[in-house]
Amino acid sequence: MREVTETELRGCFVNATRRELEQLPIPGLHETIWQEREFLGWRDPRSRRLGYVVHWRGEELVGIVVRGAPGGLRPGIAAMCSLCHSTQPATQVRMFSARLADLDGDTGSSIGTYICDGLDCSHIIRTGPPQLLTADRISSRSEALLERVTRFTARVERALREH
Repeated sequence: MREVTETELRGCFVNATRRELEQLPIPGLHETIWQEREFLGWRDPRSRRLGYVVHWRGEELVGIVVRGAPGGLRPGIAAMCSLCHSTQPATQVRMFSARLADLDGDTGSSIGTYICDGLDCSHIIRTGPPQLLTADRISSRSEALLERVTRFTARVERALREH
């Protein structure tokens, strides 16, 4: 992922309300290792249900606000993140929903998917047994992750494109 600025972040969200943008917590951009990220994902420290997913689509920066479902999956089972396709303990995967972007205001419609609770898929695909962390495997997982993130944000933007 290419580096982003605070100004770029504040202007890229397709499904955020004015209030959400005003209260947007900015992650530590200067601390981010950009070459090891397919997207920038972070949780709101003031409201643990809120999260943010931002990625480059060509030359355009696209961001969506996501909301974690209250509660979680049942402990003791495994669950798979739909973005990074990593299987983890169910307590580390959560259902997130994203309000559909709409030019005419909030319609109440949303879509959801299971994502790593910390929105840290870029880190997850780079961890594991050394024999599985070859450059080719990480590159393949990286491309697939970015493709799935791009598809998810495109579904959120659907309402904008249909107008």
